[in-house]
Amino acid sequence: MMKNVQQNSRRWAGMVGMMCLLAVSLSSCLKNSTTVQPPIALLSVINASPDAPTLDFYLNDNKANAYSFGFGNGLDYVSAYTGKRTATFTTAGTKTVYKADTITLNENRYYSLFLANTLGHEEFVVLNDTITRPAESKASIRFINLSPDAPAADLVIKDGATLVSNKSFKGFSGFVPIAATAKYTLEIRQAGTATVLATLTNVTLNNGSLYTVWLQGIAATGTPDAKKLAGKIQTNVYYY
Repeated sequence: MMKNVQQNSRRWAGMVGMMCLLAVSLSSCLKNSTTVQPPIALLSVINASPDAPTLDFYLNDNKANAYSFGFGNGLDYVSAYTGKRTATFTTAGTKTVYKADTITLNENRYYSLFLANTLGHEEFVVLNDTITRPAESKASIRFINLSPDAPAADLVIKDGATLVSNKSFKGFSGFVPIAATAKYTLEIRQAGTATVLATLTNVTLNNGSLYTVWLQGIAATGTPDAKKLAGKIQTNVYYY
């Protein structure tokens, strides 16, 4: 069953991430084989559009998800053929297009595709993921602000260091190192202030893992609870 990205990634994304690493390196293992392997990229997909219904995701005519996913959820890395691909979100269980656009995927590269913004303004945010193994006893974490009306934001360890500073809508950081194996409370704050926009509690960052934290939702007063500002976290890759 498709689950919340945070829960799902804690249980499965590590294994998925390592399988992805193996898949990307597979072509080098088969250089002397008679089997020709098509070039692939790895693509992660997140629904961060607060007005979006439950969705399915297609690359060209190929459905990528086994289970549909709603706001704040998505897919861990899936293999994708390279080149220009039509990426399409459809209303779950139908062929009704919610948002479609062309993306370009290069061989042996990692990407994250976020569906962002509100109804009538939906857009893709595509990140090139630099997957580098963290140093010993470290994890790596990055931040992207995907709330269309929130102020610029910082990612901060509660009572500790600022990890990422001053990211406005669609702004993102690279992966930054952080001590692993500890439990953290991570705060997403209005940039340069102590005003907390969203909090992630009891976050365990494992040795050798890479994570993405994002801010999603609507900041405006009167926003329904399901669309209010929230922080989310995904495990991108786990080395073991």
